[in-house]
Amino acid sequence: MEMLSGAEMVVRSLQDEGIEHIFGYPGGSVLDIYDAIFQCSDIEHFLVRHEQAAVHMADAYSRVTGKVGTVLVTAGPGATNCITGIATAYMDSIPLVVISGQVPTDWIGDDAFQETDMIGVSRPVVKHSFLCRTAEEIPVAIKKAFFLASTGRPGPVVVDLPKDVQNPLLKFPYKYPDSIELRSYNPTLRGHKGQIKRALTALLAAKKPVLYVGGGAIISNASKQVIELAEKLNLPVTNTLMGLGAFPGQHKQNIGMLGMHGTYQANRSMHNADLIFAIGARFDDRVTNNVDKFCPNAKIMQIDIDPTSISKNIHVDLPIVGSIEIVLQQMLELLEETQASNDSEKINLWWDQINEWRAKNCLTYKKSDKYIKPQQVIESLYKVTHGDAIITSDVGQHQMFAALYYPFKEPRQWINSGGLGTMGFGLPAAIGCKIARPEKTVCCVTGDGSIQMNIQELSTCMQYKIPVIIVLLNNRSLGMVKQWQKMFYGGRQSHSYMDSVPDFVKLAEAYNHVGIKVDKIEELEPALLRAIELKDRVVFIDVLVDPEEHVYPMQIKLGNMEDMYLSKTERTDA
Repeated sequence: MEMLSGAEMVVRSLQDEGIEHIFGYPGGSVLDIYDAIFQCSDIEHFLVRHEQAAVHMADAYSRVTGKVGTVLVTAGPGATNCITGIATAYMDSIPLVVISGQVPTDWIGDDAFQETDMIGVSRPVVKHSFLCRTAEEIPVAIKKAFFLASTGRPGPVVVDLPKDVQNPLLKFPYKYPDSIELRSYNPTLRGHKGQIKRALTALLAAKKPVLYVGGGAIISNASKQVIELAEKLNLPVTNTLMGLGAFPGQHKQNIGMLGMHGTYQANRSMHNADLIFAIGARFDDRVTNNVDKFCPNAKIMQIDIDPTSISKNIHVDLPIVGSIEIVLQQMLELLEETQASNDSEKINLWWDQINEWRAKNCLTYKKSDKYIKPQQVIESLYKVTHGDAIITSDVGQHQMFAALYYPFKEPRQWINSGGLGTMGFGLPAAIGCKIARPEKTVCCVTGDGSIQMNIQELSTCMQYKIPVIIVLLNNRSLGMVKQWQKMFYGGRQSHSYMDSVPDFVKLAEAYNHVGIKVDKIEELEPALLRAIELKDRVVFIDVLVDPEEHVYPMQIKLGNMEDMYLSKTERTDA
């Protein structure tokens, strides 16, 4: 049997798990692991400039590939710097394994230099965590970590490794488990046949059904089944922010994103539906508005692999626990077997109503001779990339504009922080995406507030020659904060102006990247085309946009789903 040190076991375990890329930052408590990585040619390590960015890179890497992202950081501040990234992944059900260093085992609890209880600090935002007190525990702990991170409802797992456990001078027998079974953990994959039959019966009988598709459909690779079910029964489909791409954005049955900034037709369809079939969506507050007024006439059905997510926020009449891909395949097979169909006449009447709402053209906007509109930037980006780019975003107005005006063709094309709403996510996420999918054009759509939260990762791009495109919607303010202040705080702009932003072109050039400033609409498309042509360079496009533009539609607080502001002067409940 092969004899390895604890540090060597970490690296060999990652090799045996098939890990190709790690994102991290070295420090005293993990130097033995980094020395083992130095002697390993199978795993490529990317040195970040801040540990939070390492987690965001691994997170985005996971989102675009479906693989588990891997992070390696040192103890104390190295580990705590990861918490925001871990929480981001946890909220969006992204599988990560974060390996953190720790002080030697006999120093734990002594307030030693760089000692932090990483297990305790991370507990609220991880799926599980391990503290290995001996080297022999490492292979099994890492195997369990990857198994737990990637199965059931995915999520981040922390493995904390004390310094003495990694000692390169002490060798122990190494064996990586072929498989793992946990008696207390056995996620249900196949749905209950009776529930599936009842759900299909209800779906076929519905006069005003809506498929409400969330990020779980992407995580479970169920896009094919969603499309097939929708097309066979001619069902309208709406996506959550996290579910964009699960159903093609330009498909005639796609009624747009729903929720706080959802389309007029999507929110009205939800409110007036008689049946809502939630597929990998969790009825969060950014969708439901006032839960007491949510879809009052609808029967609610929900598929989710996590039973604790069912009826958590909204009562579900017909729950199905299982993997979405498998459950929908079971439903499609039952539909084929029974040769059943819905009432096409009633569905067509429902479509007539939806198309009336769609004719409102809620995403139209007034163009300006003075300013570039942020909507124009996203539309131009869609045009020059032919809708094929991977788009990452930060959080704020630019995120909503990207979600509404870039119709995503396929899953794993739209990468954003949906649940936690993490500013600073976009740039490191773009880097992670480009490492995972080097053949794709990767664009980070960001704002002048968000980009500065992890802008140091331009250095990572320079070191590893990672060519991403950054499209900055520069409105010289914290746009979404300012919009809320204008709408709900009497216009009092408390600390939302950004009147001291840097010269982003010079900043990009300082990192040996290409910087382009755009302040006229006729310059916009040529700048985007140039960025695409410069395939091997980071291109930072600073676009000065209308600082007073708001994101609409927008739900009216405490209203029902169809209560919306449609512009600065129009609301649906007036």
